[in-house]
Amino acid sequence: MIRFDRVSKRYPPGVDALSDLSFELDDGQMLLVGGHSGAGKSTLLKLIAGVENATSGAVLVGGQNLGSLSRSALPYYRRRIGMVFQDQKLLFDRNAYDNVMLPLSISGFPAREAANRVRAALDKVGLGKREKALPIMLSGGEQQRLAIARAVVSRPDLLLADEPTAHLDAQTAADVARILVEFNQVGVTVLVATYAHELFPGARRLQLDHGRLRT
Repeated sequence: MIRFDRVSKRYPPGVDALSDLSFELDDGQMLLVGGHSGAGKSTLLKLIAGVENATSGAVLVGGQNLGSLSRSALPYYRRRIGMVFQDQKLLFDRNAYDNVMLPLSISGFPAREAANRVRAALDKVGLGKREKALPIMLSGGEQQRLAIARAVVSRPDLLLADEPTAHLDAQTAADVARILVEFNQVGVTVLVATYAHELFPGARRLQLDHGRLRT
């Protein structure tokens, strides 16, 4: 599913976020990416999402070398990926239903199928009865669950989550982690950048240290 082959990422003016990183992740696996602040966790996710390009080496997802993707092909590639960010990137002028509907509207899904998918996604994360609520009316944990619903409504093959349990209380963090594990259990490949490894018992771990794989 994912292969990094001696991948490095350098930002101006010469800051190495990742250095000579190699690893593989098979379909249906869950991988936790750990490391100190600035270790390169978010950069790794951005490379997989096609938001950033590697400075050297190859990032392959589903056999596709992302470095060879044209700009016009990137939106189609990203439709296969669900992404959950720390800041959630919710639209606060739209209710929960419309937030989850957004990626389907962009993709041109038929209205009836899209509505069914949105309600199924909201139900899956426990927000089925709050579809008309604006994000400002939701707790921090509910906002994070809404972000997950939006990420999975397109039924992606791959789910990326960047510190999804940060700034949540212990019980809410555990609930969010459980939802991610449940998606993995039904075959979604899940990659989570997190400090909270204890919330994902049994998951494979990859530890970064100043952009390098720590063994």
